[in-house]
Amino acid sequence: MGADPVEAGAWQRSGDLVFRQYYLGCLSQASYLIGDRATGRAVVVDPQRDVALYLADAEAEGLRIERVLETHVHADFLSGHLELATATRSPISYGDAAQVEFPMEPLADGQILSLGSVSLEVLHTPGHTPESICLVVRDEPGAAPWGVLTGDTLFIGDVGRPDLLGGAGWSAEELGRALYRSTRRRLLTLPDGTRVFPAHGAGSACGKNLSTETSSTIGEQRRTNYALAPMDENAFVAAVTEGQSVAPMYFAHASQRNRESRPVLDETSQIPALSLLQVDELVRDGAVLLDTRDPQDFAAAHLPRSVNVGLGGRFAEMAGQVVPADADLVLVGDPGTAVEARNRLARIGFDRVRGELDGGVSTAPPERLRSAGRVTATELADLPDGTQVVDVRGPGEVAGSGLVPGAVPIPLPALVSRLGELDPAIPTVVYCAGGYRSSIAASVLRARGFATVDDLLGGFGAWADGSRPVATPATT
Repeated sequence: MGADPVEAGAWQRSGDLVFRQYYLGCLSQASYLIGDRATGRAVVVDPQRDVALYLADAEAEGLRIERVLETHVHADFLSGHLELATATRSPISYGDAAQVEFPMEPLADGQILSLGSVSLEVLHTPGHTPESICLVVRDEPGAAPWGVLTGDTLFIGDVGRPDLLGGAGWSAEELGRALYRSTRRRLLTLPDGTRVFPAHGAGSACGKNLSTETSSTIGEQRRTNYALAPMDENAFVAAVTEGQSVAPMYFAHASQRNRESRPVLDETSQIPALSLLQVDELVRDGAVLLDTRDPQDFAAAHLPRSVNVGLGGRFAEMAGQVVPADADLVLVGDPGTAVEARNRLARIGFDRVRGELDGGVSTAPPERLRSAGRVTATELADLPDGTQVVDVRGPGEVAGSGLVPGAVPIPLPALVSRLGELDPAIPTVVYCAGGYRSSIAASVLRARGFATVDDLLGGFGAWADGSRPVATPATT
């Protein structure tokens, strides 16, 4: 268990251009530091919320961050624009269609931001959101584009989904048509050799077919990206809206918080240590107990009503799928992990961490602790009829491999909103692909009053490995 560190790519240099990509695996998020060595001027694009890494790298390279650029108002993470602007006394800029509640300097389509020899050209590319922009990077005046930062307009292998703003009055069809025009009339007019640097990679819910690669070229994407294949506008809209995953529960919260003037994160501050009595009082007042240990440790002993989201996986994203954004949180975890957990929750805008249980579950009387039931695939096959089996994998996973006969498919991001489809009085078994998400889901069901809940050790992989029967969604 432990941190999912940011992968800082090698510095890329061309003339006076210095360029670095940062990839945050736990949120599949990419951000960028771009500077001019001759002038020392630099910008950061789409920063994560804990910003110390950009400040340290800029100082090491002799760069001065003078602007924070956002390609759009993000929904899948809380950006660090306010943190970085505060630390560097720099302005924040979005495309001029953006609507935010804090001071920002809008950027017009075609506007050039000069850092010296290095420049960035703004392209208004609506589609994923109405205000989306891309940034064309040139390493010297008048040169062909060196690269383009595409935000969530163009990914490696996909494009940004256009269906996330229905609640804001924008239909998927409207934005899909805008995305078609943005990709064809703006991005695909760039030279094939132009490097492509997106804001997300595989695992992000902002698309459905994202590659594990974190950069490409316009030419490679023209040849291999299904969404850039020759097709008319209607076919494109159908292709990019079909088969999208359920949007995580926290997306609307993060999107709104990204528009607000909010407190900045102090990523080094300590977490208050709470006694068990204080924890009990907070839980009685509605706080959520968030146990960040590995599933096996949680299964061995945990406090009742705890929700288990292991810190070793896609922690913040998974917590945001099952924990209300407006809830107070009390952390229960391994020693020395609370600050990391707090910072990772802050990356999606969950700022209401009230403290951590001092000493963890070892400080609780044994009679206060519970164990979590876990079954093997063989035991699941032998369970009596009437057992409620729930598959919390994504629709694409279920469609691709089938599911346990009789299982109810409810993707984890939809579990809380669809609890009414399940009977809390019936013995329940939950499974996912390998066991991480099912431990989360099972803990949520127990915390919501389900009487008997087990999760499947090894997940669907363990079931399928035993040559057991597999059903398709259409026949269950």
